[in-house]
Amino acid sequence: MATQLPVPLELELPEGWTSAPPDEVDAPGAAFVALHLPSADGFTANITVSGSMRSGDDVLEETADESLERLGSATAGAAELRQRQGLGSADAPGLMQLVDLTTTIDNQPLKLIQFQVYLLLRDVSDPEKQVVVEVMLTCKESQFDTVLPDFQTFVSNISPA
Repeated sequence: MATQLPVPLELELPEGWTSAPPDEVDAPGAAFVALHLPSADGFTANITVSGSMRSGDDVLEETADESLERLGSATAGAAELRQRQGLGSADAPGLMQLVDLTTTIDNQPLKLIQFQVYLLLRDVSDPEKQVVVEVMLTCKESQFDTVLPDFQTFVSNISPA
């Protein structure tokens, strides 16, 4: 079931991307899904956006660890962290991680890449109130170079509404 983001966001899709209802594209837990139909080649590159209220000091790392654990469970352990690094600034921190995963489509194994970005939004009047926005690009390795610039543009344009 699709979820709602804990805060409203402005999202701007790059050309060539189409939004899709999360429930119709089997993206439970996502609040927003975009598909890159021109890249469809046995798998359609996609972007999902979700978010949650979090508390604590290391919420970005905790959220990224939880995501990696969920992916491992969903793919029978075939999710491997390739890279993780911080991004943003002290006022607008973020974290990115690149994950290699293997899933099954039509009873055939399919290797995918998931580029995950976690953005921390704090309530200016109450810094204890924090939202982690999770933005994920999932694609085949052969699609990655084509869709990555669009994903980077999409992430850089996310802002609170």
